[in-house]
Amino acid sequence: MEMTFQRKAWDRQLTFGEIARETGLPASQVEVMVMRALSLGLPRVLDKKQLASMMDRLSEWCRDRQDQDQAGYRRRLAGCCDSVCREQPEREDMSCRVLWATRRALWPPRRPCRPYHSDTASVIGSAPDRSSPVFQENEARMAALVEELQGRVQGVTQGGGEKAIQRHKSKGKLLVRERINTLLDPGTPFLELSQMAGYQLYGREEVPAGGIVTGIGRVAGVECMVVGNDATVKGGSYYPITVKKHLRAQEVALENRLPCVYLVDSGGANLPRQADVFPDRDHFGRIFFNQARMSAAGDKPDCGGAGVLYSWGCVRACHGGRVSHRPPLVKAATGEEISAEDLGGADLHCGKSGVTDHYALDDTHALHLTRRIVRTLNHRKAPQVSVTPGEGDNLKRTYDVREVIARTVDGSEFDEFKARFGETLVCGFGRLYGYPVGIIGNNGVLFSESAQKGTHFIQLCCQRGVPLIFLQNITGFMVGREAEAGGIAKNGAKMVMAVSCARVP
Repeated sequence: MEMTFQRKAWDRQLTFGEIARETGLPASQVEVMVMRALSLGLPRVLDKKQLASMMDRLSEWCRDRQDQDQAGYRRRLAGCCDSVCREQPEREDMSCRVLWATRRALWPPRRPCRPYHSDTASVIGSAPDRSSPVFQENEARMAALVEELQGRVQGVTQGGGEKAIQRHKSKGKLLVRERINTLLDPGTPFLELSQMAGYQLYGREEVPAGGIVTGIGRVAGVECMVVGNDATVKGGSYYPITVKKHLRAQEVALENRLPCVYLVDSGGANLPRQADVFPDRDHFGRIFFNQARMSAAGDKPDCGGAGVLYSWGCVRACHGGRVSHRPPLVKAATGEEISAEDLGGADLHCGKSGVTDHYALDDTHALHLTRRIVRTLNHRKAPQVSVTPGEGDNLKRTYDVREVIARTVDGSEFDEFKARFGETLVCGFGRLYGYPVGIIGNNGVLFSESAQKGTHFIQLCCQRGVPLIFLQNITGFMVGREAEAGGIAKNGAKMVMAVSCARVP
């Protein structure tokens, strides 16, 4: 359906195609011109006849892009706008506004247009004083904190320690991060999730990364959620934090419809802590519940490595066992003495039980087979969008959150929502890598008006299916008699309810 627009001065709606026929311009070019003009207020001072007249006079200049005399172009454009306004003398006082709006709407772009509509009026300006003592102090402090964090993350990536790593490699196995690097497309990034999970959580008992590595990576061109057990951390056994991290990865995969690749190398639940692993609704059993729901919903769960998958496409390396019970438990229950390989090895499950679908000689072969399986998924890639590189960040003292937004969204383009109402909460629409997002950022404590504004914006994003990003740096709601009289309790509760009921990522 062709888009239309209308103003009171016009006797009927005009389509872009009709204006294109009147002016001789391509319909696509007319659409861009009119949409930009609408956003800048141009139709408020030009009626149908004036707009058609102006476009007719500009059509020759728009078609001829060889004229590089920008000064002459400006003079002709100014003369055109002045002559249009003189057709109705009562509008002469608006000629300056018409000229400004027309220039912004029709001026040739300085850089190639993006695949989505771009309005230069929505670009956030930013001019931080990098030479000020406050900025330099904040920058130095943030650099120190970042360095400290990177050091801790580096320690987490070492896994269970040198002895455990050597013992693991002696069995001919790859480390979990080596498996992930082999699985992913060469040169593509891996967005690791919950890196610091389990950090100093169990006292002297270290559980680096919670004993499991989760993250989003690209496998055979398909973005997947990868979940891999770190067997160097207590044999890959599940602590309570391991279960929590695993469930979080499944939640992210479910919301974003990502296939799951499981690199399973685990000894099951950590027995000394099994009372905190099994019994509750969001404990170990929830992993299988989620996987069944994702599989039934058609989210294409996938498999990999030396481990197991609960759906189709299972790969088993010859040194990987898939057993419901370990040999010691079998002996205690039945008196049968049997090795792990005979109980649930690759030969058994590929040749007799049929549990697995592919036989792999080693980890590398298993990961190769996994990539082949992912390649068969019915997956459509998102269109590639060029992104303007961002700059630095602001730091610890009070700052305008728009400075952060300007360095986060594509091209610093941000369409702010209710900019003059509830000013301590900044809401608006932007894009990240071409994807539309709704951004909510704090510019101080929340007042009643700010909470109302946030509630409205969250509901709007939910209605449009736009994901939400919170730039949260706040101490809470405003307190005091005036705040209570303004209804902060009720309006704050509405905002909490809106966030809780949101069905967008």
